[in-house]
Amino acid sequence: MQETDLALLSDAVRLAARVATSYTGRSARFWDKPDGAGPVTEADLAVNACLEATLRLSRPDYGWLSEESEDTADRLSRETVFIVDPIDGTRSFQEGSRTWAHSVAIAHQGRITAGAICLPQRDKLYTAAEGCGAFLNGTPLSASAGREITGCELLAARPTTDPDHWHEGVVPGFRRAYRPSLAYRLGLVGEGRFDGMLTFRPTWEWDIAAGAIIVAEAGGICSDKSGAALRFNNEKPLLNGVVAAGRDMHPGLITALRR
Repeated sequence: MQETDLALLSDAVRLAARVATSYTGRSARFWDKPDGAGPVTEADLAVNACLEATLRLSRPDYGWLSEESEDTADRLSRETVFIVDPIDGTRSFQEGSRTWAHSVAIAHQGRITAGAICLPQRDKLYTAAEGCGAFLNGTPLSASAGREITGCELLAARPTTDPDHWHEGVVPGFRRAYRPSLAYRLGLVGEGRFDGMLTFRPTWEWDIAAGAIIVAEAGGICSDKSGAALRFNNEKPLLNGVVAAGRDMHPGLITALRR
């Protein structure tokens, strides 16, 4: 079932890419969400409508959780749920940049079983299904095998270098890089181009769901910032931060963080 679900997700994000790229970024109408939740554009809503119609028609028994849909309790009674970020990196899209993504995943009983991340402007399609490996444009992926944190390269926002986050206030000597899309950051970790990624703030499930299985199926580990396994389709769909890295490095990162 995971393979047929993944084929559905892969087709859906390709369709989403055609919808999103029919808008022109800077000229797309946009407005700010309530309570400082960030911007949304007409392209976000058009992609969300396209994905919901396509995916729910194909799997009417699956629940639905999306950044751009009103959340309801219905999904909590479903064993299997779509978790969707129509455009991850809306500000990047709005600015006319290329670093934004469509991120779509399926969770079964809280565990991600299939995921797809598409970056239309970078010609990248990351895919993974449980037990089937992770791929970029059909080529198998392998996460970094590095063990040492000192000198490694991590994707993270600047606040992660605040000593308050680290054991005894000692920030490991890693090199920091940044990409505006959390989904893309996880894809890059699965790709082995970066050794890991960190975010310590509460993180929405739709930002992480597809990337989590891509990292795992590439041989890495994706957990919350305490090292606990991620569980999805929670009543409040927020995760306690995210730490993703190759299997050898992940335990050291968790140990280095302040508990």
